Amino acid sequence: MVDYDFDYIKDKFISYCKMNTRSYETNNDVPTSPGQVALLKELEQELKRLGLTEISYSDKDAYVVGKIPANISNPSAPIGFVAHVDTADFNAENIRPQIHENYDGKDIELGHGYTLSSAEFPSLKKVIGHTLITASGDTLLGADDKAGIAGLLGMTKYLQENTSIDHGDIWIAFGPDEEIGKGAARFDVSRFPVEFAYTLDNGDPGDIAYETFNAASAKVKFRGTVVHPGEAYGLMVNAALLANEFISGLPKDFVPEKSKDYQGYILVLKNNGNVDHAEVDLIIRDFDTDHFLAMKELVTNLVKQLNEKYGDRVELEMHDQYRSPGDLIKKNPYIVNLVHHAYEKMGLSIHHIPFRGGTDGDFISEKGIPTPNLFNGGANFHGRYEYATVENMILLAQTLTTIVTEHVKLDQNRDETPLKR
Repeated sequence: MVDYDFDYIKDKFISYCKMNTRSYETNNDVPTSPGQVALLKELEQELKRLGLTEISYSDKDAYVVGKIPANISNPSAPIGFVAHVDTADFNAENIRPQIHENYDGKDIELGHGYTLSSAEFPSLKKVIGHTLITASGDTLLGADDKAGIAGLLGMTKYLQENTSIDHGDIWIAFGPDEEIGKGAARFDVSRFPVEFAYTLDNGDPGDIAYETFNAASAKVKFRGTVVHPGEAYGLMVNAALLANEFISGLPKDFVPEKSKDYQGYILVLKNNGNVDHAEVDLIIRDFDTDHFLAMKELVTNLVKQLNEKYGDRVELEMHDQYRSPGDLIKKNPYIVNLVHHAYEKMGLSIHHIPFRGGTDGDFISEKGIPTPNLFNGGANFHGRYEYATVENMILLAQTLTTIVTEHVKLDQNRDETPLKR
């Protein structure tokens, strides 16, 4: 049996990291940067080289999809894996990956005066002996999510070279603009005919995240009345003070600096104003859907109370940004329990992780495909201290292979044990 191809996974990761695929919030193109198109087109060709079928790229959603067809007569339900090509809001020009073979656990001088220190980043101790890949101090690396891409391609190559391994239909999707929350919102999932899927975004081996924040943004505008302060009695209405009164009505302890694990928060992002007008920008985050809705209602009621008190001087704009896939996945526990079986077979410790942000899985789940997040084996994402190891990307490839083979065994007799945090 052919083993996982160490050099293939390493070379693909390094090659893709060198490509500038940063996404841009202010750009409305699909996708938001030409570098993403270049990588997506390269991945389209790579899937063809690997022998997948039904490969396509869509100009409308900028997703590449392809299928590894089932090789058994009574296949399990189709399963999918998703990785994103874009990188975060950090310098991505002229990325120069650095390879540190047989990492010894010591500090690494990245360049430009920056050091990757095991004292500052103790997670490095987990990868002693690995082939460690970093950037060069002045850019990010792109491990988020090019480590996921490389691991997924590693699984694909392995299955295509080991045709005796039983599996059902496996669909692969590579998408853009995850970092700015636009990519999966556009994804036409009719091109991705799976029962459930997994994103491969962040996390350590053994992690699984099936709950993220429910998220909303709000802008509150306050209209004052300007009068000369010497003649203001009974006439002036100070918009800046109205904004302060509104903020004072928010829950005092429901803030990011007092929030961890599965706790939510309301964050005041901006509070600008004067006597004439003021604006307050908020974001609302909560894992619990009912409490999330209650916090939105609290903000709405605060605005209503101020308008009743001061006469329609406050305007609220509130928009949902994404919803947690947790409610949907809890109704389909097999999707997580399947991962538990795979992790246990591989000897990985299972860690349920609250994903304190959003993922492509939020949007894909909202479209009806339950999609929790696994891991990609990198660390220190979104900045100059990012790293990944070839061994962890191979471990991801092995994990994905185990998931699809366990799915064949368990699909007809599913483990529907209710999920617990």
